[in-house]
Amino acid sequence: MREGRVNCLSNEGFHRMAYVEWGVADNPRVLVCVHGLTRCGRDFDFLAQALENEYRVVCPDVVGRGLSGWLKTKALYGLPQYCADMAVLIARLGVESVDWVGTSMGGLIGMALAAQPDSPIRRLVLNDVGPVITAASLQRIGDYLGNPPRFATLDEAERYIRTVSASFGRLTDAQWRHLTVHVVRQDADGQYAFRYDPGITESYRAAQLASGDKDIELWPLYDAITCPTLVLRGAQSDLLTPAALLAMQSRGPRAQAIEIPDVGHAPMLLDGTQVTPVRDFLLQ
Repeated sequence: MREGRVNCLSNEGFHRMAYVEWGVADNPRVLVCVHGLTRCGRDFDFLAQALENEYRVVCPDVVGRGLSGWLKTKALYGLPQYCADMAVLIARLGVESVDWVGTSMGGLIGMALAAQPDSPIRRLVLNDVGPVITAASLQRIGDYLGNPPRFATLDEAERYIRTVSASFGRLTDAQWRHLTVHVVRQDADGQYAFRYDPGITESYRAAQLASGDKDIELWPLYDAITCPTLVLRGAQSDLLTPAALLAMQSRGPRAQAIEIPDVGHAPMLLDGTQVTPVRDFLLQ
């Protein structure tokens, strides 16, 4: 694994986007993996190791998360800025096309990019996300997003993450620890805090308000996608409904669909049973 960073631009100036990458550095076959709302690129360590012999796997921390910089103007947190940043990253990688795996927010970014004319995305994996985002899931996420707690110990932070992320399914102790250590930091006072800007709440709340507490629908984006697409759905997901998944198979890119049992939002791709269908689709 190698660490990198790239400077991206907003209307308030430059900001840093951090990423990690796996595999041979000059491999022209590139897979970009983008995480969910408050997570980071290290969520994809297991998937990256499983694919590093075939791909150069690049896993960024979206601005405001992980080791990336924070934006001064919190209203800029949203798909336009995220897509612009990813375009800079793809340019840095020096390839004409990439494959894409996106979990939740990362899937929305991938969907927005894949919908553009002459998109560089060759194959797209949407992990438990689609063009309909339910009001129930928006409310659930919003309940813990805006006021992130601090923790006296790493164990305390892990217990909290196990609680708010119980929908990830049955994970091992080692997997829960992995999902904890990369999204918290230890401050000078010895306490642990999350590695995301609480300011991302502002744009999130604005989206909720604009929706009128109803489902958010992005079908025009999805219908514009032409590349081969795979959708994973956690069988107990409250974000991607069975009805939306069925519709995604019959319109737009007519996605292939796989349901992951005993998981809600979202499958974390930390074991072979979840990684294998992604691998098979990407390497077709």
